[in-house]
Amino acid sequence: MVLTHGGESCRAAGPAARQTLEGAQSLAPDEASSETGRAFASEHAWSETGFGGPGVVWGVRAGGDGPPYRTAVDTREPAYTCGCGEEASPCGHALGLLLLDASGDRTPERVKERVEEPPDWVAQWLTDRRPRAAPGGPASRAAERRAARRAERITGGAQELEERLGDLVRGGLAAADHPEYALWEETAARMVDAQAPGLARRVRGLGSLPASGPGRPARLLEECALLHLLDSAWLGIDRLPGPLAATVRTRVGLTASAEGPAVRDHWLVLAQYDTPDGRIVTRRTWLYGRDSGRTALFLSYGAPGRSPARSLPVGTVLDAEVTPYPGGGRLRVELGPEFGESVVTTAAPPGGTTADAVAAYGHALRDDPWLDACPVTLRDVIPAPSGDGWQLVGAADGSALPVAPSALSRPGLWKLVALSGGGPLTVFGECGHRGFDPLAAWCTETSDDDEPSAAAVALA
Repeated sequence: MVLTHGGESCRAAGPAARQTLEGAQSLAPDEASSETGRAFASEHAWSETGFGGPGVVWGVRAGGDGPPYRTAVDTREPAYTCGCGEEASPCGHALGLLLLDASGDRTPERVKERVEEPPDWVAQWLTDRRPRAAPGGPASRAAERRAARRAERITGGAQELEERLGDLVRGGLAAADHPEYALWEETAARMVDAQAPGLARRVRGLGSLPASGPGRPARLLEECALLHLLDSAWLGIDRLPGPLAATVRTRVGLTASAEGPAVRDHWLVLAQYDTPDGRIVTRRTWLYGRDSGRTALFLSYGAPGRSPARSLPVGTVLDAEVTPYPGGGRLRVELGPEFGESVVTTAAPPGGTTADAVAAYGHALRDDPWLDACPVTLRDVIPAPSGDGWQLVGAADGSALPVAPSALSRPGLWKLVALSGGGPLTVFGECGHRGFDPLAAWCTETSDDDEPSAAAVALA
């Protein structure tokens, strides 16, 4: 039996580069451009849009009393052109097209349907600029200069954040220990200006801690320490080992492309769920490779008003290739070509004990010290009440792992308890310093004729 509380479709063949929603957002030179981009991330905002493939999108938007704004983006660099005259690069219109393109369906059939012949003004722009886009050419050097300028801005933001953290420690945490304290939102805005969205998210998260109940001073100190560690790591990134440096770049908000050899396997969908991130919805899909024994995370995104592409029910098995992203223990992957049709199974993945889960989280922290939780599968555990919460108890050794507070209010916990009926389950979830968040569970039922059977129950 499967219990879950919950993708992105496979990429098109060929080397066409396409920004993810997070990658497109990270290109915004300032918060104003980011807001404008989100407003234009809809086909209704344009009088016409097109996809030239590979890697070219365009749109036309009425510009008031003047001529319409013609906007085109080559996503392979990316490079932009727009008639709006804004100094920001990319402008809000180009960001809107990038977000609109990133949120679309990526299946090969849909990509083939979308391909159009570029209009003359787009074709002329491509002709004028692509000969200069070779490595070492003007376009390449311009991209390097943009990357260097962004790194400088992030460094400036990290230095400012270090000063503010120092002031906080010198003044005492008591000054920040009430919900009305506005330092965090102001500081987060400064990190957005520094083009460090990862730092901004962590800073903004500090603002909710003063109202988080008993033990909040310890949590605030812990999160400030982790933020200081990330700041220090960025400022000394040249001295870090390559994998850890990649993790730091990802944590501050720099995006990277999937790299390395693709891994083909039969990937079992362990869990899938959506989380809001402002106006963007992030869909997290956990996969398990039956042959490789590897657990992988696949992210897809939904633009404002849209659900993320590709829903993959738990128990689905894909014969597919995945390519890992750098950093973070290389958990995150890009889903590549699929081979044949997917199938559905109720077979559970292999699991370990609660002690194995805690050890796995400890090992994961070596690769990513800012990791809140890591994926683990528990074998033969029974949900049981514990004080004001719940825990998962090993049927064989009696060891226990507390259920994370965030899971206590979800109806899935009660379905998990009902599914168990006091018997052992195989449970997949995320194990971290706040406890274990159950995302899916498997058990075997006995039918009326005493034959074992399996069934799937989705979490509401």
